[in-house]
Amino acid sequence: LDPPPPVIAVAGDIALTSGKLVAIVGSRNASAAGRRIAGEMAEALGAEGVTVVSGLARGIDTAAHRASLRTGTVAVLAGGLDIVYPEENRELQNTIAAEGALVTEMPPGTSPQARHFPRRNRLISGLSLAVVVVEAALRSGSLITARFALEQGRDVFAVPGSPLDPRAQGANKLIKDGAPLVENAADVIAALSGPFGNRFREPEPPSYAPRPSSAPETGETVRRKILAALGPTPTPVDDIVRQSGAAVPQVRAVLLELELAGRLHRDPGDRVSLLPDS
Repeated sequence: LDPPPPVIAVAGDIALTSGKLVAIVGSRNASAAGRRIAGEMAEALGAEGVTVVSGLARGIDTAAHRASLRTGTVAVLAGGLDIVYPEENRELQNTIAAEGALVTEMPPGTSPQARHFPRRNRLISGLSLAVVVVEAALRSGSLITARFALEQGRDVFAVPGSPLDPRAQGANKLIKDGAPLVENAADVIAALSGPFGNRFREPEPPSYAPRPSSAPETGETVRRKILAALGPTPTPVDDIVRQSGAAVPQVRAVLLELELAGRLHRDPGDRVSLLPDS
């Protein structure tokens, strides 16, 4: 995450946070149909070995957690681990601490406030391979979670709802904007067959050892390779290092040169993009 949390606190089984995780989020004021869909999807995902992540709010979150208690659920909190919110979920929160995992970046004793929920939402998406939005109004925290997911390179799926129901307008808008439409867990698993086949983990540190060559490359040759790896789309610097085969100091030096010349734009997450040559 950018910026990363300084500290993450976990109560429960921390191993649940390192497997296959999918977030299910949605409206607090959820319909009975929405809660049923969330519960059935969470239960079916759990049966396939997927850990369900959500935010322990009332409505969709609660339904998803309850349905996935047996197979594994992770609740991301907006307050400290010792603070129960909402109060009606006290028993559920205690059960998740004993049988699942509670996760937060807030210190003990911190009561949830409005400004904490977007921070919680970015952790929900950051932990997950994908985010499924079941019900969401046009101005809802679930859409904030979806936006964070897209920024973090995660997949976003949406369950369609009635155009007459304000609680479905946010999810329907995500579909209009290109989010894949899903109706059940099978749709989600099919869409994630690639990521599920490769366990989600931090990549191994790349090796930057120089490649054997009959003759050393000139500085201009290296510069051309770095330029070829750049484009208008923000690209992680690590990817440029791998694609160009150049040493990290060489890449950094060329990027600084381009930035001073007004040809490079730096984006969050140590990503860079090439600006048109004026």
